[in-house]
Amino acid sequence: MRSWVFTGDPAAPLRLRNGAEADLEPDEVRIEVRAVSLNARDLMMWDSPQSRDLVACSDASGEIVEVGTDISDLRVGDAVVGAFFAEWPDGPSRHANLASALGGDRDGVLAERVVLKASAVVRTPADQSFAHAAAFPCAGVTAWNALVSHASPVTAADTVLTLGTGGVAIFALQIAQMFGARTIATSSTTWKREKLRELGADVVIDYAANSHWHDEVGAASGGRGVDFVVETGGERSLPSSLKACAPGGCVTTVRPFLGEEAVDVDAKLIHGRGLTLRGVYVGSAAMLRDALRTFAAAGVQPIIDRTFDFDDAPAAFVYLRSGTHLGKILIER
Repeated sequence: MRSWVFTGDPAAPLRLRNGAEADLEPDEVRIEVRAVSLNARDLMMWDSPQSRDLVACSDASGEIVEVGTDISDLRVGDAVVGAFFAEWPDGPSRHANLASALGGDRDGVLAERVVLKASAVVRTPADQSFAHAAAFPCAGVTAWNALVSHASPVTAADTVLTLGTGGVAIFALQIAQMFGARTIATSSTTWKREKLRELGADVVIDYAANSHWHDEVGAASGGRGVDFVVETGGERSLPSSLKACAPGGCVTTVRPFLGEEAVDVDAKLIHGRGLTLRGVYVGSAAMLRDALRTFAAAGVQPIIDRTFDFDDAPAAFVYLRSGTHLGKILIER
C-alpha cells in the first residue's frame, strides 16, 4: 500500500512509501481513498523536521472496503469522508480530541487506503463527489465552527467579513451567503477580487491599498461595523479585524495559523464594544456532518481551484506554497 510521508528534508520533503496495511479493529473501517485536499497547515508539517515519516494530510474521502465487527451503521461500498480529528466525534473540544489531528499528531490520509474509527467517518450526501467531500474536513469545518457552531450563530441580520481567498475564507463566504448574511471580503490581488465578486461578495476591499482598511469596512457597513470576522490573516490583520467589528461582534481566529510575532490587542476596544475574540481549531465530526448536509441541501459546492494526480502530490504542495490558488487544491486517485 502506497502513501506519501514527510521526510523532514527541505530538499525533498515528501517520499512515496510502500508498506503493509494496518489491521482493522472492531470499531474501525478501511477506506479506499479517492480524493485528498490540502490545507495551509500541511505546509507547516512539510516544513517541520518533527514530521519525519508521518503520512501527510488530514482531509480525505473515499469508499469503505472493509468494516469492523462492531459496526452496524456503515457498510462496504458507502461513500464517506473522514473527520480532521480521529477522536472528536461531537461535543466541546478537549485536549484529548485536539491531540488527535490526522497528518499532525498521527498519520494522515495521503495514501491509497486508510483505517479510521467509525466515529470519525461521515457518510457523504448522495450527489456529492469525492472531490467536493474531501474539501470539507479542515477548511469547511473551521468556517462552520466560526459562523454556525457559536453561541449566537450567523443570521440574515448579520454582516460577515472574510479575509483573503484561501479555503477557510471561501467556505466562510459561502456559509454566510447560505444563511442570508451580508458579506464583505478582502484580497490584494485584482483577479481574485473579481472572482470574489463573481462568488457573490457584497463588498470587496483591497486591503493592500490602505493600511487602515478597517475604515473601508466601516464605511461599507454604514458606519456600524461587522458582526463576524473569520480571521485568517493572523498578526498582520488581527488589530484591524477587531476595529472592523460592530458592538457585540465576534472575531474568530483560526489555529494554528497565527505565527510567532507579537500582536497588540486593544483590550479597551474589546471591552468597550463588548467584542468576543475566539479561537477555533477546526471542529468535530458532527460539525462535518452538519456542514455537508447543509451545503447539499442548498445545492452549493465548495470551490476547487486545481486537481493533481496522486503520483504528482509534491507538485500540489508546491502549488499550495505559491499562494496563487483560490479555494481548495485536490489530489485525486
